[in-house]
Formats: sequence, structure tokens, C-alpha cells
Amino acid sequence: MKLLLSFITAFIFFFQTDLEALRNSYAKSNLSNANTEAFINLAEKQSGSDAVTGGYKAAAQIMEAKFAKKNRKALVKNGATSLESIIKNNPNNIELRLIRLSVQENIPKIVGYRGSMKDDKVFLINNYSKQNAAMKSYVKKFVTQSKSFTDTERATIK
Repeated sequence: MKLLLSFITAFIFFFQTDLEALRNSYAKSNLSNANTEAFINLAEKQSGSDAVTGGYKAAAQIMEAKFAKKNRKALVKNGATSLESIIKNNPNNIELRLIRLSVQENIPKIVGYRGSMKDDKVFLINNYSKQNAAMKSYVKKFVTQSKSFTDTERATIK
């Protein structure tokens, strides 16, 4: 029994480490092309099948269009479709909403993938207080640098 409990704990710890690495890489991905490529490579290597990992993989696929010579439209469409599907199945996951909002605010307007920005922004503001300390910190970092939030809205995220 102790062996099984140890195995499960080790598995959860290992999984959390991968997710933390994805979060950190994603947060830095917009700073440079090298960081974007590092995030894409890290996301592609992830074997996790949970919704949040899937959300980061979808975001990486959308970002990959930035560097692709061919099939750029297909990469964006497939990534966006995947992200929308994951969010549809997990509508109350704040991290998935944050991923979608960050993708939509950074994608060129001509692509047309911007329909959920207002909803996601309201969702983040309304559900921020219900999150654990780590997720609050992650959301707060995003909100402080986001172009979508006003100073008044940023003040509500403490």
C-alpha cells in the first residue's frame, strides 16, 4: 500500500513539474522568437493528456504558424479548434481561459480568432478569488502585462 501511495505521489510530482515548466515557458514565449520556439518544442514533448496540457499544446500549434513556411492557416485553424474543444469540455478552467485570451490578444487581427476575449476577461476577473495561491500568482502576472485589461480591472486582481 505504501509503495502504491509513493508511486502515485511521485507521478503527481513529476506531472506538476512538467506543467510548471510549460507555464513558465509559455509566460516567456512572447518575449522573443527563441522563447517561442523553446515553448513549442517543450509543448510538443509533453505526454500528459489532461486538459491544461492540451491547452498549451494547442497554443503551441497556433504559435508554430508564426515560423511555418507552409500550412500556416491550417496550423492556426487546428490549434484554435483544439483549444475551443478543450475549453468547451472544461468551461470553468481558469488556466484554459487565460491561454485562450493570451492567444487571441496576440494573434494578428486579420486571422479573426478574437471572439472570446471579453468573455474570458470577465471570467478571469470573476473567478480569480476562487483560485489557489499558485494560480492567483500566474493569473496576476498575466493580467499585469495584458493589453486587454484596464487599470481599474487590474486593480481587482490582488
